[in-house]
Amino acid sequence: MIIGIPKETRPGEARVASTPDVVKKLVARKIEVVVEADAGGASSFPDAEYQAAGAKIVSREEAFAADLVLKVACPSGDEAALLKNGALLVSMIDPFGDGAALIDTLAAAGVSCIGMELIPRITRAQAMDVLSSQANVAGYRAVIEAAHAYGKLFPMMMTAAGSVPPSMCIVLGVGVAGLQAIATARRIGAQVEAFDVRPEVREQVQSVGAKWLDLGLGETGAGEGGYAKELSDEGKRLQKEALTRAIPKADIVITTAQIPGRPAPVLVTEEAVANMRPGSVIVDMAAGSGGNCPLSEPDAIVVKHGVTIIGHTNLPSAVANHSSRFFARNLNSLLELIVVAEGDAPPSVKYDLDDEIVDAALVAHDGAKRWPKKKES
Repeated sequence: MIIGIPKETRPGEARVASTPDVVKKLVARKIEVVVEADAGGASSFPDAEYQAAGAKIVSREEAFAADLVLKVACPSGDEAALLKNGALLVSMIDPFGDGAALIDTLAAAGVSCIGMELIPRITRAQAMDVLSSQANVAGYRAVIEAAHAYGKLFPMMMTAAGSVPPSMCIVLGVGVAGLQAIATARRIGAQVEAFDVRPEVREQVQSVGAKWLDLGLGETGAGEGGYAKELSDEGKRLQKEALTRAIPKADIVITTAQIPGRPAPVLVTEEAVANMRPGSVIVDMAAGSGGNCPLSEPDAIVVKHGVTIIGHTNLPSAVANHSSRFFARNLNSLLELIVVAEGDAPPSVKYDLDDEIVDAALVAHDGAKRWPKKKES
């Protein structure tokens, strides 16, 4: 079996799907690995490191012609056309967006596909969870972006010339990204308050040194699989009013709230932005799915009402080396499940549809589309 690792071509994507340390493990399992020339260059993994790990450096066409192709981002139509009948693609697939049509294309071409963002959030799949690993990096980087754009200090600082108080940071949405943003902002000295529609995360907020921002909604937004769900209309109204009052006291606002398959909820209204102090910063981590702030623009930095609003949609790519390491290890954990060698036979992919991980994430197989999943009656 041959595993191919092509170079990512999506604008702004600097990550690579596998790294030399993981390639070495694959080769040790008697799997042939081919890597497109300069696939790891943008994330500081030169071709020589892949070769030292046992991989062969090849052309783009050869990388996509492998039996199993590993990617970070959902492939373009041109890239999908390079995949051969019977191959398996493992990557982020964006099933709620552009990837929905691609799944049809892959199925029609006889290409199987596993969408990594569909890996279920269960205990034995934690090592495969790319959403969590990349969200950790994104939460960290969001605070770094905010600190760079903010014209003042984060920590309290006392000097012979006087002192300045610590900055106030509010984090909205306390999933993996939000918790990492809280921890990072605290490490560099900011005071932090945080809010989530799931009140059960209050202890997690406090455990990383932040204050819980209680809006008194009177309902929970806890959904299935650890995700949030939409509030009722009354809950949305109360949340909007309470956040519009609370946000202006912040110097930095980091928003992370997203609902799979739906537009991101509006948390930071234009009224709230207009009432923030000039020079304040908002990092809208949901800018790519509609935005938690209606003034944010995807992949742009804008200034509205004197407030800098950052809408980067691929924060992990800004820390491409470590993001790639985490991503590659997530994929390798999946490959340990699905690539098996029975007896003296060479390794091959085993599609165990009775395995809840494989069943949930396999979106195309045997010429058929398997997404969206049919609900049992």
